[in-house]
Amino acid sequence: MTPARTATGVPARVARLLAVQGRPVGPALVNAFASGISAATTLAVAWGLGAAAFGRFTVVLSIGLIVVVPMVMGLHFVMYQELPRAEPADRPALVTTALLSTLVLGIILCGAGLTAAPVLTAVFGVNVPTLCFGLALALSLTVAYLTESFLRGLGRYALTAGLKLAVAVAYLGTSAYCLLVPEIGDAYLYLTCLIASNVLFAVAATAGFRVVPRLWSAALARTLYRHGAYLTALTALTTVLFGVDVIFLNHWAAQADVGVYSIYNNFPKRLLGVLFTDGVGLVLLPTLATMHKPTALRRIGRLSPAVFAVTALVSFAASAVFFLLLRADYPYSPGLMALSAVGIGVHTVFNLYSLALLMDGVRGARALIVAQVAGTPLVLGCQAALIAWQGLAGGLWAFALSNLVLVALIVAVCRLTYSRAETVDACPTPETSP
Repeated sequence: MTPARTATGVPARVARLLAVQGRPVGPALVNAFASGISAATTLAVAWGLGAAAFGRFTVVLSIGLIVVVPMVMGLHFVMYQELPRAEPADRPALVTTALLSTLVLGIILCGAGLTAAPVLTAVFGVNVPTLCFGLALALSLTVAYLTESFLRGLGRYALTAGLKLAVAVAYLGTSAYCLLVPEIGDAYLYLTCLIASNVLFAVAATAGFRVVPRLWSAALARTLYRHGAYLTALTALTTVLFGVDVIFLNHWAAQADVGVYSIYNNFPKRLLGVLFTDGVGLVLLPTLATMHKPTALRRIGRLSPAVFAVTALVSFAASAVFFLLLRADYPYSPGLMALSAVGIGVHTVFNLYSLALLMDGVRGARALIVAQVAGTPLVLGCQAALIAWQGLAGGLWAFALSNLVLVALIVAVCRLTYSRAETVDACPTPETSP
């Protein structure tokens, strides 16, 4: 029997394999490859700069990732949801309102940050140039996140993947040239390249959507920001809980320790996060969105030990490779690598629970917020105390313990939230009573 074929002549079985929940796998693989190139560029920059200068690079990146939260206000997540279900005629208004509102808010926050520079430099423990680069990086990340959400929300997956790959190659090429030919060791140069790559992506992405300034709507802007409120709160909490450790290290430890900590902890964590989002997440997120949430949470609980073990082993192996490729000022310590792997393993379990709750709408978001708010004082106190006491090693211990505390709190809150919900659902109503 001849295999069934689609209108394009591709066998139906192959066509099904090339798409998951309507999202093509090909562009997702290109996107993952682009993310891998970006990660390789970061590793190359760490190799070329050395631990102390890379520590400065890491501090600016941490400031940018914290400040980007109030700049984007969750609108990129909102666009992922709103654009696919909006009528084609309504999409230009959504894009225009989100983009112009975000640009105005971002510029205002940059101005406010510069005005408050004497206070912020003292809080972050940095100088004015570092703060300025952090604000500029945050604004560039904001426009990159938002324009990418426009393309994905409009179903332009191939264009998104192609642009990300082109920009990643340009960033790698520019950084490699500066490292190998003039051998420039200034962290700010590579931060400028990173900022430029974000802006380049955002500008090129405008080919995939329409911006019509006269369609900007204040009422629509209020609706979009209201929609993104829960996501913004969650992102802000998560960013502070897992971003302030670098700020603490910059305050209490040597600059070189910040760079070494980034290779031990932040770099593997971000790399695994990208692979999780672009790989497993392609199938997992649509499944979690439609799955009965108490059942999903119970399955995650049963799978957590295996997820922890696999992620920890992968992280340890990746760290071993990273440190073999880097210079001697990044100390090769199996003990610290193992401690980092444990923390990243627990962090992956935390992310798995978080994704399941985020796929449950307002109820799941509230549960996640309650757990994170309850854990914030303990987590921040643990990070500050251990980093002030033990520096780099204290930061790795604090990361592992912080994730363990948050996972325990999420499990407890989920049991209360979903057991109560199941009890209510099981109670007979007058219509269903015998």
